[in-house]
Amino acid sequence: MSDTTADAAGADSAGSEGNDSYGHKPFKRSKSHFPDRITADGRDGWPVEPGRYRLAVSRACPWASRALVSRRLLGLEDALSLAVADPIQDDRSWRFTLDPDGKDPVLGIRHLSEAYDARQRDYPGGVSVPAIVDVPSGQLVTNDYQQITLDLATEWTALHRPGAPDLYPEPLRAEIDEVMEGIYRDVNNGVYRSGFASSQQEYEEAYEALFARLDQVSARLADRRYLVGDTITEADIRLFTTLVRFDPVYHGHFKCNRNKLTEDPVLWGYVRDLYQTPGFGDTVDFDHIKRHYYQVHTGINPTGIVPVGPDLSGWTTPHHREQLGGRPFGDGTPPGPVPQGERVTPPASR
Repeated sequence: MSDTTADAAGADSAGSEGNDSYGHKPFKRSKSHFPDRITADGRDGWPVEPGRYRLAVSRACPWASRALVSRRLLGLEDALSLAVADPIQDDRSWRFTLDPDGKDPVLGIRHLSEAYDARQRDYPGGVSVPAIVDVPSGQLVTNDYQQITLDLATEWTALHRPGAPDLYPEPLRAEIDEVMEGIYRDVNNGVYRSGFASSQQEYEEAYEALFARLDQVSARLADRRYLVGDTITEADIRLFTTLVRFDPVYHGHFKCNRNKLTEDPVLWGYVRDLYQTPGFGDTVDFDHIKRHYYQVHTGINPTGIVPVGPDLSGWTTPHHREQLGGRPFGDGTPPGPVPQGERVTPPASR
C-alpha cells in the first residue's frame, strides 16, 4: 500500500481513495470506471438474476457499507452473495485473506484485482469496493458506488424480501437527491477532503463546509426522525455510513475535530437510532474500520498505531428518537436475522 495515496473508500482501492491522490494535489474523487448497471431488463447486458452476482466489500469502507445496509434491509442476502475483504490491503489492493486458504470461496480469487483484470487488464484506475462480480465469468460488472444501491432498491425489486422497505420512493426522489447531493459533497466526501488536504487553506475550506453541513443536517433532524419523509430512505443510509465512522476515525485521523458526534445531541441520537435498527448496526465492524484507516493511511499515520478509543459502549444506549414518530420500514417489516457467516461482533463485546 503506497503511503502517497489514499485508501480508496468510495471506491476504496489500493493506491487511491476512489482513485484520488493526496500529498501535492488538491483532493479530487474520480468517477467509477465501470458504470455498468444490473437491471431488471438487462439493458446493459447484465440482467438481475438470483445467485449470478457476488458483492465484494470491505466493512471498513463507508461507500461499500451503503451496499451492505441496502442488501440487508431489502433481504437480498440469498440473491446476492457477499465477499468480504481484509481491511488491510497489500500492493494489489483488496485481498480475501479472511477466507480459508486466502481465496474467495465462490470466485476462487485471492485479490479483487483478478476480477478487474478479467474485465479489463491494465485499466487506468484503482481496485475499488463496492464491486459486483459476475460469478460465471469472474468478471467485474460494476464499481459504481453511487448507482449500486439505487439499483438494488429499484431494479432488484422482484428479489426483495416480503416486507422490504421502499428506500427510494418515487414521489420523494427529487428531495432525496437534493439532500444526498449536499451530504455527499460536504460530509461523505468532505471528511476526505479535510483528511487528505494538501494545504492549510484547502483543509480549512473543507472543514468549514463539513461542519456547516452537519449543523444544517442537525437542525433538519431536530424535529423529524429521518432525513426525507417519515421512513428510512437512501439518504439516511448514505449519511449513516459517514456518521458511524466519525468519532472512531474522522474526528482525529482526518482532523475533523470541531466537536465529536457524541457532543451533538441530535446527530448522536439519530445515528444511534439507525445503528440500533436491524440492517444498520449489524453490518458495522468497528475493528475493521479503525484498523483500515489507521494502518493503511501511512502518509497520515506513519506509526500505524491504532487508537484504543473511543468508548463504543454508548452505541446501544437509549436514543428516544421514536418520540418523533416515523415508521422505520414504512408499511414493511424489519429484516430477518443476519446470516450466520456474516455476523459481526458488537462493539460492547470488544
